Amino acid sequence: MRDVKTIEQINEKIKRGEAVVMTAEEVVQLARESSVKEVAKKVDVVTTATFAPMCSSGAFINFGHTMPPMRMEKIQLSGVDVYGGLAAVDGYVGATQESQEDKTFGGAHIIEALIKGKNLQLKTSGKGTDCYPRKQFEGYINKEVINDFFLFNPRNAYQNYAAATNSSDLTIYTYMGKLLPNFGNVTYSTSGELSPLLKDPNMYTIGLGTRIFLCGTDGYVIWPGTQFRNDVETNRYGVPISAARTISVIGDAKKMNHRYIKAAYFKGYGVTLFVGIGVPIPILNEEIAFFASLGNEQIETEVKDYGKEGRPTLMRVNYAQLRSGYIEIGGKKVKTSSISSLSMAREIAAVLKTWIESGTFLITSPVQLFNEERSIKSLKEVSAKIEKEDKPECVDCGACVSLCPFDALLLVDGKFTFLREKCTMCLQCSDACPVGVKLPPDE
Repeated sequence: MRDVKTIEQINEKIKRGEAVVMTAEEVVQLARESSVKEVAKKVDVVTTATFAPMCSSGAFINFGHTMPPMRMEKIQLSGVDVYGGLAAVDGYVGATQESQEDKTFGGAHIIEALIKGKNLQLKTSGKGTDCYPRKQFEGYINKEVINDFFLFNPRNAYQNYAAATNSSDLTIYTYMGKLLPNFGNVTYSTSGELSPLLKDPNMYTIGLGTRIFLCGTDGYVIWPGTQFRNDVETNRYGVPISAARTISVIGDAKKMNHRYIKAAYFKGYGVTLFVGIGVPIPILNEEIAFFASLGNEQIETEVKDYGKEGRPTLMRVNYAQLRSGYIEIGGKKVKTSSISSLSMAREIAAVLKTWIESGTFLITSPVQLFNEERSIKSLKEVSAKIEKEDKPECVDCGACVSLCPFDALLLVDGKFTFLREKCTMCLQCSDACPVGVKLPPDE
């Protein structure tokens, strides 16, 4: 894979206002009119995008300390539980967490409302400690009041996702939307030739530290997303035909534009979040140009039957067929529709293109590529064998040292030392070890 350009060279062109930037749809058309070699020579950056439901999303919030301070253990924002097992005033609100009062309202709505600048009711309680004596707080917060508010999504931008249909005699409600009985419809969820990980399927340019468009502001790829796998079958063009790679992303939610993030509710399934992501792909060589130039008719996915156990694969189709509005299943013409927004994906790709052309958005070189082989496992129950509890081990933290009035406990060059001859068994240290080591030590 010989480079014809480097990211550094492309960034210099961006700074001078000379970079050639095209959306993925534009570069597909260019390749049809010329060649992949011409794309590699002419184009510097291709912008890709998706705007789709991404359940594995959420946000970290630092609420700030109350007076007197408290350790927030049970936290609710407008009736939605926020995970408080992090620190005194940090919480994580998951997009799919449902309200206790209204199952159509959840964490996704909390995130969107905060981004919009709305006031939300905060109710929180804790057991009260010597250092955090307050036990309850109730009031209203917004994004200007809280300290930190950043999106942290463990799994976004699936590389490919199966289309869904239903062979059963009943209408079923799924995260792929409403599926009518007897192959009444087909739904799918990707932007096809605009979709970020479909345009660089081997992730040659997308990795740790890749700068992206995330909900209207800068974001970054920070790790392979959960359920990332690269051991899947590919089509004759080298593009995976089933759910494969994903990315974990982060960005400052205080700077996000609510236009590019929308709370949603799928009947019978629950709350989810539409997330707008745009990824720039630098065209470094002909191989990257080849993948970026693939059109909907060259990118395929599977159609799975959600009406049967195990969701068997019925057939393989390309995105041009899905986009046509109909596919044929067993001789029957079946209507298709997307649950993601193509128009929003196009808008995001265009906005990202504008940012790059204006010189305000430079391309980052990944610190690490995600090319280690990964697969996913199904959850299996294990035997309930009770293992012997491990004996606590000292971690040399020193929490006990200042409690000893006789200098029997020491930290010597950062290493814990016990001097038995000085110990009087006063037991001042007996309840101080944070990892459970018996104090005073046996030896």
